[in-house]
Amino acid sequence: MLERFLKQISFTSEEDYQKHLEFIVPQNFNFAYDVMDAWAQEKPDKLALLWTNDQGGEQRYTFADLKRLTDQAASYFLTLGINRGDMVMLILKRRVEWWICILALHKIGAVAIPATHMLTKHDLIYRNNAASVKAIICLEDAYVMGEIGKCLPESPTLEMVVVVGNGNAPVALPAATSQCVFHDFHAEMAKAPAFVRPAFVNTNSDIMLMYFTSGTTGEPKMVAHDFLYAIGHLTTGVFWHNLGEDSIHLTVADTGWGKAVWGKLYGQWFAGACVFVYDHEKFTADNILRQMERYRITSFCAPPTVYRFLIREDFSKYDLSALRYCTTAGEALNAAVYQRFFELTGIRLMEGFGQTETTMTLGTMPWMTPKPGSMGKPNAQYDVDLIRPDGTSCEDGEKGEIVIRVHEGKRPLGLFREYYRDEALTREAWEGGYYHTGDMAWRDQDGYYWFEGRADDVIKSSGYRIGPFEVESALMTHPAVVECAITGVPDDTRGMVVKATVVLGAEWKQKASPELVKELQEHVKHTTAPYKYPRIIEFVDELPKTISGKIRRVEIRQNDATAKQ
Repeated sequence: MLERFLKQISFTSEEDYQKHLEFIVPQNFNFAYDVMDAWAQEKPDKLALLWTNDQGGEQRYTFADLKRLTDQAASYFLTLGINRGDMVMLILKRRVEWWICILALHKIGAVAIPATHMLTKHDLIYRNNAASVKAIICLEDAYVMGEIGKCLPESPTLEMVVVVGNGNAPVALPAATSQCVFHDFHAEMAKAPAFVRPAFVNTNSDIMLMYFTSGTTGEPKMVAHDFLYAIGHLTTGVFWHNLGEDSIHLTVADTGWGKAVWGKLYGQWFAGACVFVYDHEKFTADNILRQMERYRITSFCAPPTVYRFLIREDFSKYDLSALRYCTTAGEALNAAVYQRFFELTGIRLMEGFGQTETTMTLGTMPWMTPKPGSMGKPNAQYDVDLIRPDGTSCEDGEKGEIVIRVHEGKRPLGLFREYYRDEALTREAWEGGYYHTGDMAWRDQDGYYWFEGRADDVIKSSGYRIGPFEVESALMTHPAVVECAITGVPDDTRGMVVKATVVLGAEWKQKASPELVKELQEHVKHTTAPYKYPRIIEFVDELPKTISGKIRRVEIRQNDATAKQ
């Protein structure tokens, strides 16, 4: 499979990878046909998807099964009038139907818009109108269907809602409105005619996938990816995740978040791996570890927050002997978490970095020695640099913004096509021949990148520039701290002072006191440069987060500003 898309399919060193990574890009590439259906022809009985849930359910799908089901779903969607270029939102949690539907939409050239099940009426109205959503495919869930029902009067482009039940009983469909009809996915798909591939499906530059970013300010942006975005994730699954046909890979991510296609779809199936899904309502470290033990998971990827909870478990209770490789992304990794996980498992966490707008941009590849807390080195498919505010390149050790050079007429494979319907925002993000990530980092003398924080989160105090992550990393090494967020608070003397908003471990919550505040402050002073210590510490039960799990420091700052008035 890989030789169809890569000039060289194995690498032994960073120099080899940087020099020789070269993609073979087919004309009118379509992941569903050119990868998934190709696997179904070559290895029809190979296990492709292993789905489980927290109720003890289990379903197994081969590549042949997925071809049959995605063909059937594609035919069904065509009978509903969903065609090439139509915008279709998917709200399916971790249901198997998410994989079936997104591949089926690829097969007819429609645009898939994965979304979280936590969207409110306001969220849905904004998304429906901003993208001219024609159809929503959602699970049969009282909250989800209730919010969709509320949004209908203000969603004029929405023509249909396709409801996915459990497949064993008819779905209780709401009455149709003047413009929107409700459909029963399983009952109606069973009657669909045999699938006939459309004469023309897509060009490489057509929009295939779109995400509404969970930004820290303003309404979400619409990140549009073309059909080549899937090839861009080949490096994610084959190299960063280090997967092969014998791999059983688990990525902890809801399908409404961009990380799902990073870790549960494109790159993994380029490698021919089995994608493992654990469909659960509430995360617990114990349940995840028990699934990893039972199903002999070989490869695991999760954000650092998940690892922070895992390392608090008694690993002697679990047999994780099948586990070979672990990766992390979504936020910066604390060195203390890295070290503790290594002590417990003997496995080194390989960090990566990217955005909704990109595939993996920086990563720690199998041939590299990880540096705890570093994001790794640039992915060879991108020309990455760090720049100063004046646009000049930073020296090693100097903080700057992570950017990707966009050479004229040669947009890198995997980089988003545009912010949909927002030319001004697209031009701003691509200013000066770069895509500007808005993330700050520094590079060491060995070429490894170290995350500092968002550009708009950097704190300037008494002439010092303080990145939130460096203070968060120091706090996280204290046993009392489960999560924390660092923000700046206006100060008449220093301009800004550092504030820490802290979630304590269960055994420490009763100890929250001025004495513990002092202890944490002293801990930071002794762990990192003393000027970075938080002069203000607030204990909270949970941190405000976006729907994709990112800490909303902007909300903390807004709450502080309101409280001060």
